[in-house]
Amino acid sequence: MTAIDTLEQTVESLCGDLGSIRAPRGTQLNARSWSTEAPLRMLLNNLDPEVAERPQDLVVYGGSGKAARNHEALRAIVRSLLTLGDDETLLVQSGKPVGVLGTHPGAPRVLIANALLVPRWATWKEFRRLEAEGLTMFGQMTAGSWIYIGTQGILQGTYQTFAAAGEQHFGGADLSGRTILTAGLGGMGGAQPLAATMAGAAILCVEVDPARIERRLETGYLDRATESLDEAVSLIRDAAGERRALSVGLLGNAAEVVPRLAARGEHFDLVTDQTAAHDPLEGYVPAGLSVDEAAELRSHDSEEYLRRARESIGMHVEGLLEFVRAGSYVFDYGNNLRGEAYEAGVAEAFTYPGFVPAYIRPLFCRGIGPFRWAVLSGDEDDIAAIDSRLKELFPDDELLQRWLALAPERVHFQGLPARICWLGLGDRARAGLAINELVRAGTVKAPVVIGRDHLDSGSVASPYRETEAMRDGSDAIADWPILNALVNVAAGATWVSVHHGGGVGIGNSIHAGMVVVADGTDEMAERLRRVLTTDPATGVLRHLDAGYEEAVEAAAEQGLEPPMRPSRAG
Repeated sequence: MTAIDTLEQTVESLCGDLGSIRAPRGTQLNARSWSTEAPLRMLLNNLDPEVAERPQDLVVYGGSGKAARNHEALRAIVRSLLTLGDDETLLVQSGKPVGVLGTHPGAPRVLIANALLVPRWATWKEFRRLEAEGLTMFGQMTAGSWIYIGTQGILQGTYQTFAAAGEQHFGGADLSGRTILTAGLGGMGGAQPLAATMAGAAILCVEVDPARIERRLETGYLDRATESLDEAVSLIRDAAGERRALSVGLLGNAAEVVPRLAARGEHFDLVTDQTAAHDPLEGYVPAGLSVDEAAELRSHDSEEYLRRARESIGMHVEGLLEFVRAGSYVFDYGNNLRGEAYEAGVAEAFTYPGFVPAYIRPLFCRGIGPFRWAVLSGDEDDIAAIDSRLKELFPDDELLQRWLALAPERVHFQGLPARICWLGLGDRARAGLAINELVRAGTVKAPVVIGRDHLDSGSVASPYRETEAMRDGSDAIADWPILNALVNVAAGATWVSVHHGGGVGIGNSIHAGMVVVADGTDEMAERLRRVLTTDPATGVLRHLDAGYEEAVEAAAEQGLEPPMRPSRAG
């Protein structure tokens, strides 16, 4: 048997069957080094049936967010990673490997660009035309950058958002006795029920797909399910009255249920939504259709589907506006629901805020955002060891301490064991170096990948989400995510990506991702220190430049000296 035969057998065993992909575990390498084994395992982990929404279609989450363009491209990526040298870099163009170039050991092993279009052509219509021609792929945020870790990836950020809303509106992060209304239990929205109950709330989650409700029940993210609106409301009212945390999934269409609840005068303290409205063709089911009926209409008459979906989104947002008028705290959760409703003729769609300007921006000003890691050993004990070390490292971070206490009890791992928390400039580097030391000592059995969501303080331009209502009006300036990607390449990240449209859809965002491997070596310790400093530093600098006093203070504390002093701070 030749080496080529053996290679092809390995490729076939790793990704030949899209319905049974599983990332390798343990300490034995399949690739030539951990710097190439890590992206290989994380790519395959994205497509693990425990993790991905539709692995047979290569869709990881978010309606149509894919890990690779097609099965042939996936095989080619895997083949390239298995043979890639430590002085080479693989180029991936929208889910398709297009070249291996000689670089150097300190360079990234993989560079990824997904769904980038020249601005005049950056529309869903043009993107779908090109996608149908096999020329591009929608990578969402962490699907096409191979660092999705299942619903937990958004869970801690959702928890952080609910806690921040509680602190702002109710005087504390504990939401016991409070109620939340939302919709969507997919790859992102599925975090909402568990995040809410971890914060103490009673939450009603509307979902049109019974399979998604069942999946959330199976994984422990959702407590109860019903097809009865009256029963759902009764369960929520009883739980809130007893200050008891509870999550209830209601089978129904948000475009119908939310206006109905508003018309009945039902009160909820917080109201939001995480349906996949950013992609109305793939992610939002029009009112009056079952999931199967929607799929049939989508395949036969996409224009009619889009018309009905946008009409339904308009109905949905009209219902949310009724809750605004009734005194609930309503916020957009960054899925472009308001933008689609505005296009459908809802003139007041943007009269309630997005979650970033409402609750998260003060954290972004300090470079605080989602910091995630996955253990390549596949051993849950490695996560426990890292949890324990971070508890020791950050004793004064109350939200982090509460999260690290609750997560082992409440969070079911999907695919490779992973964890996420929110850390800022300075603390991210401390955490990364601490994890590297655990690997060096053998306390953690194999290297650890460290990355983040693209929903971060300096890695995204998204006027409907992360950069909505910037103080200086720079919402649409997209230089920052490109600078973020460039500096992460220079600092030595293991792989770096730039994407278009994640979270809010084509034409509405540019964002960048990075991943760096902690393998216990001195070389990687230095690269971890650099990457985990430069990455959040771009967030502080971005907000400092926009005139936020919190960012000015954070920069001074961390020794960041901008070449020009901001003139708009206040």
